[in-house]
Amino acid sequence: MAETTYFPRYLILGGAMLSGVLLALAVHMLGARYGLDLGGLWRSDTHEFMPAGAAIAWWLIATVGFSGGYFTTNLMQSAVSGQVPRRMRQFLIVVGVLILAGAGQAASAPSSVSTASAVLAGLAALCLGAVMAFCGAYFALRKT
Repeated sequence: MAETTYFPRYLILGGAMLSGVLLALAVHMLGARYGLDLGGLWRSDTHEFMPAGAAIAWWLIATVGFSGGYFTTNLMQSAVSGQVPRRMRQFLIVVGVLILAGAGQAASAPSSVSTASAVLAGLAALCLGAVMAFCGAYFALRKT
């Protein structure tokens, strides 16, 4: 019977954080295309305290970053021992490519938001995605 081997914890943590951040940024770009933009926090033309689209975008980016880090950690731990079926790997590759291609297409479209607001929103999404991806990966690593 073959021994179960494990990736080093730092490799799993780094890979899961990278995956979570990429997914969070992809969701940020796709959400901005459909009006769910963090840049609404810095707009002065609205009379509301906080636009609902900005709040939904904040929670959506945080959820995707956390779950991306958590599920990537679990997949990396099961992949090293060969427990991920071939069809599942192919499905995950296709989904990842489609999400990143959609985000690239959404990012290339002209934006109605000012450049400074878009940069601040991108940096906020990057930081939020990184923190939440780390938390998701850390909790998944503590479980094992």
